[in-house]
Order: sequence, then structure tokens, then C-alpha cells
Amino acid sequence: MQFGIFTIGDVTQDPTTGRTPTEHERIKAMTAMAVKAEEIGLDVFATGEHHNRPFVPSSPTTMLGWIAARTERLILSTATTLITTNDPVKIAEDFAMLQHLADGRVDLMLGRGNTGPVYPWFGQDIRQGIPLAVENYALLHKLWREDVVNWAGRFRTPLQEFTSTPRPLDGVPPFVWHGSIRSPEIAEQAAYYGDGFFANNIFWPKEHFQRLIGLYRQRYAHYGHGTEEQAMVGLGGQLFMRKNSQDAIREFRPYFDKAPVYGGGPSLEEFMDETPLSVGSPQEIIEKTLAFRESFGDYQRQLFLVDHAGLPLKTVLEQLDILGEEVLPVLRAEFAKNRPAGVPDGPTHEARVAEQLTQEVAE
Repeated sequence: MQFGIFTIGDVTQDPTTGRTPTEHERIKAMTAMAVKAEEIGLDVFATGEHHNRPFVPSSPTTMLGWIAARTERLILSTATTLITTNDPVKIAEDFAMLQHLADGRVDLMLGRGNTGPVYPWFGQDIRQGIPLAVENYALLHKLWREDVVNWAGRFRTPLQEFTSTPRPLDGVPPFVWHGSIRSPEIAEQAAYYGDGFFANNIFWPKEHFQRLIGLYRQRYAHYGHGTEEQAMVGLGGQLFMRKNSQDAIREFRPYFDKAPVYGGGPSLEEFMDETPLSVGSPQEIIEKTLAFRESFGDYQRQLFLVDHAGLPLKTVLEQLDILGEEVLPVLRAEFAKNRPAGVPDGPTHEARVAEQLTQEVAE
């Protein structure tokens, strides 16, 4: 079981002080979080991709390359790579390069994003979102696995005798998660290729994501990649902690109420009841996170959002200290209990290289 944090890189005013960080401060805060994540023993750091204000992570591989040079164990990922508006050739090359620089500590999460205007900014039509996701990933998958590619599709010019460089490290492409909030077509796509499915379940009730994950597991088995229990599932989550729940709720409430993504809607208590948002004591966060397994089955990766809504870096680093000292050890131990032997661990480059060698020997 892998645990980590992700950031969407929003530049949001702190409602308690009225101060808004600069873009420079926000970018530096994100990299500080990543370094801290390795320090406290987390497995994964992931960043979103956005091309509009109030967000700053427009170049995830640039940021992850910086982090790679300052960490040794941390898996570097994206919380979304826009498969619909990025050229698959550029994705193939950028992430293969990052994979080499990070000695394999790289995977990525593909998604369509949540910003409609990004489509015309990059010459695409939002009405073609699903077909773009399907076709572009088919090409990306091919580019990483075939040295010479001939290809033609609807959305970009054909390729003739093309080789993407550099080639994936050790001949093993970065592991791919297909991220979705609402689309069964993406769950189907993940199952078809035998990739991971990341249900970024931070906004909607669990019943919606139970259906998506259930579909993915069923189709993963249908395509012959393994049993339903062996499918690779990742989940999102949000947390804010203090020693006792009253202090946590009192401190976090103004951030929730003014947050661009959910302020002005349901109350904090309603949102906590209906979604994975966890605000409370470390024990309450542990109990709520452990309940995810009851809803979704054994899974491979849990990522927490900890830096949104204008929270200052000092507070975020305090949250990470609590996570590392009081929450993470308990979650690791409890999730390991009664985990079926056939359920795989979270993906790593080393394990996938070993799996490929085993397959080659068997053949």
C-alpha cells in the first residue's frame, strides 16, 4: 500500500489574513512539500497540471525533475496529465526523460482535467473529450512499447517510421493511472490496458465511486489481466488535523467556507459526511481512511490533498508532521492486516522490471 500527497497548485488568498501568496511562493511551497513528504516517510508526491489562474503547475515534469534531484525514494507522479490537450508524442518523451533522471521513480495519472477553456487554448474541441482521451492514449501506449511507430488517427498528423526518444528506462514505460471523477469510459479504458484506475473521490459521495471502481474491477478481469481483487486502484482524500477535532474544525472552517472549489455550497459538516474530507484528530483521520477499504476493497495507493484553499506553508508542513508521526504508521499497519495474498502492492519501477524479466523467461 502506497501513501502520498497531491497538490493542485492553487494560488488562493488566506481568508484568515487576507494575504495571497505570489506564484513564486506557491511554486516553492509545492516543492517544499515534496521534500517534506520523503522526510516523513511517504511514498508518493503528485502534482496537478493546469494552464489557467489561480493555478500554477503548468509544467509538471519541470517541477518533478527538480524534486527528483532532491529526493532519493519518493515516487514522482502527476495528479493529472492532460491526455486530451497534450500531444502524446510530447508526453512520451517528457516522461521517459523524467524516468531516466529519477532512476525509475516516475508514474503519471492521465485525465481530461476540469477546465473547459483549456481545449481551445490547445487547439482542441471539448465535445471530443472522450474520443481524444481514447485515441491519444492508444498512441502514447504504442510509442512507449514500439521502437518504430507508424500511426494515423483523427486528431493529429500521422507518424511514419517515428521513434520516441529517449526510450523508457529498462524497456519498461512509466506506470499509468487513468484518473476520473465521473466517466465510466475512462474506467473501461484503464481496464482494457490493464493500467491503474484512480478515483479522485474528493467531491462526490462514495456510492458514485463504488460504481466506477466496481466497473473497472469487473472489466479488468474480463480483459484477462487478473482477478477483480488484483486490479490497481488508487483513491484521493483531503485532510486537516489538530490534536482534537474541535480545534481542527474551528481552524479549518474559514478555509473551507472561502475555498474556490467548494465554498458557498454544503456546510463543512455536510461535506465531511458525504465525501472523504477528513477534519479532526489524528485518530478520526485514521478511522475514516481505514473505512475506505470497506467501501472500495483493498487498494494500492492513497493520496491526500493537504495544501488547498489558501492554507499557508507553515500550516501544511505542520499537517505533514502529524501525518508522518501519528497517522501514517497506524495506516500502514492496519491496511497490512488481513490483506489477501493475491492483492498486489502499489506499482514501482523495480517490481515492474522484475515482472517483465519473469515473463520473458517464461516465454
